[in-house]
Amino acid sequence: MPEPITQLEHARQGTITPEMEFVAERERLDAKTVRAEVAAGRMVIPANRVHLAGRLEPMGIGIAACCKINANIGNSAVTSDQAGELEKLHTAVHFGADTVMDLSTGKNIDPIRMAIIEASPVPIGTVPIYQMLEELGGEIEEMRPQHFLDMVEHQAKQGVDYMTIHCGVKYEHLHLTMGRVTGIVSRGGSLIAKWMMVHRKQNPLFESFDDLCDIMRQYDVTWSLGDGLRPGSLADASDEAQFAELDVLGELTKRGWERGTQVMVEGPGHIPMHEIKMNVDRQIEVCEGAPFYVLGPLVTDFAPGYDHITSCIGASLAGWAGAAMLCYVTPKEHLGLPEREDVKQGLIAYKIAAHAADIARQRPGARDRDDALSRARFAFDWEEQFRLSLDPETARAYHDQTLPQDTFKSAHFCSMCGPKYCSMKITEDIRAMAAEGILELPVVAK
Repeated sequence: MPEPITQLEHARQGTITPEMEFVAERERLDAKTVRAEVAAGRMVIPANRVHLAGRLEPMGIGIAACCKINANIGNSAVTSDQAGELEKLHTAVHFGADTVMDLSTGKNIDPIRMAIIEASPVPIGTVPIYQMLEELGGEIEEMRPQHFLDMVEHQAKQGVDYMTIHCGVKYEHLHLTMGRVTGIVSRGGSLIAKWMMVHRKQNPLFESFDDLCDIMRQYDVTWSLGDGLRPGSLADASDEAQFAELDVLGELTKRGWERGTQVMVEGPGHIPMHEIKMNVDRQIEVCEGAPFYVLGPLVTDFAPGYDHITSCIGASLAGWAGAAMLCYVTPKEHLGLPEREDVKQGLIAYKIAAHAADIARQRPGARDRDDALSRARFAFDWEEQFRLSLDPETARAYHDQTLPQDTFKSAHFCSMCGPKYCSMKITEDIRAMAAEGILELPVVAK
């Protein structure tokens, strides 16, 4: 039986796979372009062979494709169950998530994840160290490298499409975080840092990188090289620790490619607006174009409860600058585990951010829906406006709060302007007069 090869290896051999064909059709790209981008490492198609045999619909993440968004779901030790996580998955996919990460840290992780993978048409990602830690009773000090390798293989067999693994956090860089305002905010990064401090040894995930590649290549699991030293506040953004790790991730990206695995790289979660483009440019240079997957970024820290807004501002700018995927933030960020409505609000905010980035990047067809909605708006075609809306139910509900009667669905005014002050209605009148020859250009004296 021939050894399975990855999408990256197929692309390098000049083969256009059915998954590449599918991605090309979704992205309005030529299949040869998709193959070339995958071969160069600038695009990944997260498609575990196990999930691919189920409901997965292949999708591409990369600068040549539309800007993608990820939604995080998952249970915790204190809340949520399988039904709740499946409801979050459905909500996320319904409102446009391109991928979903299962970040479960509580009990019954395996049955919950299996249910999510079986139900999901989009790629599923994980952070394997969470489940491994649960099985070790929360004692990271007890971890041995084989524990982690076994967990990665276990999740690969389940059908996980991409995994965030914090291989770039190195022992010699930990001192760079000591003066930070918020220290190490990545859960995976902090766990690995504690393990290194306790054992006074190098990061075992870094040292096991080649073995991890072999497992991931077998199932075609895509790397999401985690940024374990990412800044957790504006005060810590773009510091030595962050960029020291980025340099390591650049080296690991090349090593991952050499071993036939697909690679994307995670990016920081808190960056002031004026530093976003620099961060994206630097990652593209250091990681040679590997897709950049940014966590937000939040452009201000003073609005708990509204971080889906503060972060989607940064996300849009990051997408415009070249980030390939944006990890959503919900209103509950920093405050609690998101529920269904929080997932919806996070997805809406990030769908807007990614769409705005696609328009700014002048992606073919990106503005078609906007222009169609604008035409419907000028024509006072309310039903078409609702249909084209990102969230039709909310758009209709807001309209119906003041004008609920069916007759107002064909009215040439809205509740804000009324029939006498509507600028679009007045413009209609002006055009009608012009068509009748009433509007004449004034004669200007020479």
